[in-house]
Amino acid sequence: KVLLLFTISFSGETRYNKDKILQGQGVDEPLSATGFRQADAAGLFLSNVKFTHVFSSDLLRAKQTAAAILGKNKFCKDLEIKYDARLRERKYGVAEGRPLADLKAMAKQAGEQCPSFTPSGGETLDEVKERARDFFEFLCQLAVGLEHKGPDMPGASSRSSEQFVFPWTNPCSEAEPSSEGAGSCRTLDANVLVVSHGAYMRNWIGYLVSDLHCALPADLTKSHLSSVSPNTGVSHFVVKLGSGNLLKPEITCVCLNQDSHL
Repeated sequence: KVLLLFTISFSGETRYNKDKILQGQGVDEPLSATGFRQADAAGLFLSNVKFTHVFSSDLLRAKQTAAAILGKNKFCKDLEIKYDARLRERKYGVAEGRPLADLKAMAKQAGEQCPSFTPSGGETLDEVKERARDFFEFLCQLAVGLEHKGPDMPGASSRSSEQFVFPWTNPCSEAEPSSEGAGSCRTLDANVLVVSHGAYMRNWIGYLVSDLHCALPADLTKSHLSSVSPNTGVSHFVVKLGSGNLLKPEITCVCLNQDSHL
């Protein structure tokens, strides 16, 4: 089986987050001082995780968060961050740059509820889910491609020698465990960090659960599943692809919106 681990982090706080103003894609704010502290804290939390790939939204707040997380990492400070527009926040059209209360008022006037309401010029939830689906399938193809490479090929993973240590319960319990310590895997093909945004990630996680039947932690409540992650909240997933089959991945959520580092 091909084994992919991916960790998602929400970007750090901006002044617009603090003031409850919608940013979406059209407002490209930098992190606030608090946001940089949050990103550094997330980096320390993940400092022992040896990532093979890092992807980030190409919006500034996500790019700064990804750079801060890698800057604290003990193993992959120099790993290239790849920016991907598919990871951008949901587009809110005419509501961008305006208070969240305005979006709620627009939804009420249209007889709809947030967050399913789509303001003029914005993305529907289905359009956001399509972006998430496309990016997730790309990650699966990436892992399968690495598994098919020989050990001496550029980009191939060293499946028998690399150690992947995580700050939570061993996410590789269903994989072949390493004899060299808890929290490590022998059969890992790709270990990916993804930095994105709250509304986008809520839709992505909804896709993993509703469409791909991701297994969730037993103590996870329905309200927790539908809530937006705190800034730099961390979620972690294990994906197994039998015989390179991209159509039926087995997905397990190890933790969702984890924020003990804050």
